Amino acid sequence: MKGPTLINIVLADDEHLVRGAIAALLGLEEDLEVVAEVGRGDQVVDAVREYGAQVAVLDIEMPGATGLEVAAQLRTAFPGCGVVVLTSFGRPGYLRRALAAGARGFLAKDAPVEQLAGAIRKVHEGGRYIDTELAAAAMAGGESPLTDRETEVLRAASDGASVSRIAARLHLSDGTVRNYLSNAIGKTQGENRMAAIRTAQDMGWL
Repeated sequence: MKGPTLINIVLADDEHLVRGAIAALLGLEEDLEVVAEVGRGDQVVDAVREYGAQVAVLDIEMPGATGLEVAAQLRTAFPGCGVVVLTSFGRPGYLRRALAAGARGFLAKDAPVEQLAGAIRKVHEGGRYIDTELAAAAMAGGESPLTDRETEVLRAASDGASVSRIAARLHLSDGTVRNYLSNAIGKTQGENRMAAIRTAQDMGWL
C-alpha cells in the first residue's frame, strides 16, 4: 500500500539543539520530512533551491538574515514554497511584519509538535495558520505609530551610531535625522533614543 505524499521541509534555526529537537519530532510524522537544516538565514534560499522544499520553517532571530527577511526573499524567489515563522518573542509587531513578508504560518517556537505539523500541512495546502494567542496579542498591540523613515532611522541608531554617521548612512542631513529621532522618541514615550529603540524592539516594530 502506498504511503502518504511527503511534504519536504527546510528548517532554519540558529540554536542547534532546538533545531535538532524540532527536526526529530517532525520526522515522526509520516507525511513530513525535514530535508535540510540550516543555522543561518542567508542559507535558506539555497537550501530550498537545492532540496526542492515545499515549506520553510523559519526562526525569526538568525544570523545572516532574519526569518522575516528570508520570508520576503522566498516570496520572490520561490512563491510556491510556504513559509511558517516560529517566534520565541511575544512581540505584537512581528505577526504583522511576518504576514507582510509573505509568511502564511505564525506560531510560538514552544508550540506542541502536533500544532506545528498541522500548521505545515495547512500552509502546504495553500491555507494560513496563525496561533490564536499571538494573533490576540498583535491586535491588542496595535499598529506601529512610526513612519517608515522613523523606523529606518531608529533601526540605524540601534548600534549606537552617532547622528552624523546615521545621516551619512541614510543620505540625510544631521538635522533631519535629529527630527526623525525626536519624533520616534515622542511616539514611543521614551526618555531618549535608546529607550525608544527598546520599546520599538519589544513591540516588534523594528
